[in-house]
Amino acid sequence: MAGAGINEGTPVTTSDGSPVEVRRSARRRRTVAAFWENGTAVVAIPAHFSGAQEREWVHRMLEKLRLQGGRGSKAAGKRRTGSDAELAAHAAALSAQYLGGRAVPASVRWVTNQNSRWGSATPSEGTIRLSHKLRPMPQWVIDYVLLHELAHLLVAAHNAAFWRLLSAYPETERAKAFLEGVSFATARGLSAEQDGGEAAGDLTADVVEAAAH
Repeated sequence: MAGAGINEGTPVTTSDGSPVEVRRSARRRRTVAAFWENGTAVVAIPAHFSGAQEREWVHRMLEKLRLQGGRGSKAAGKRRTGSDAELAAHAAALSAQYLGGRAVPASVRWVTNQNSRWGSATPSEGTIRLSHKLRPMPQWVIDYVLLHELAHLLVAAHNAAFWRLLSAYPETERAKAFLEGVSFATARGLSAEQDGGEAAGDLTADVVEAAAH
């Protein structure tokens, strides 16, 4: 079973003052991962690690997170799309940045009745709906889905012209892979908590992982 804690001598904050949490997992055998969750730097380690190994790997992985850049900062953890109004405003900003402002939705809102799709658009009405299941996902994933639906207001089909619209967004392929991974795990009844929780909660940075020998 997984556990959480920080041994004596392990830093309780990152270099910029963010809290640190260590999660031990019996299912994790040979890898260590680090990621940001709700402003906290989480380091996932095998349950069998000694205190010395924990301290060593926490230090290593916090350094990897630091070198990775700003996605894990406290500022990055702040959601810009909490309410429907914020989501609509953010959609307008994304349209201006990546689509030349050509996609102008009549409404953009969160919905709870989309279980098989991350988002949907009705071009004839100019409406966009995003699944509430996206809320805990990284902002760059939400932005991709939002841009995807904005692009559908301009091109209804998934044709070459549609994908050219999305080529301006640098996280398109990464976000598609992320969502495919989530769908794969969900379809097989897998849970992020089965492997230390790396995919659960509000992730505001990529997971960085290393082999533990």
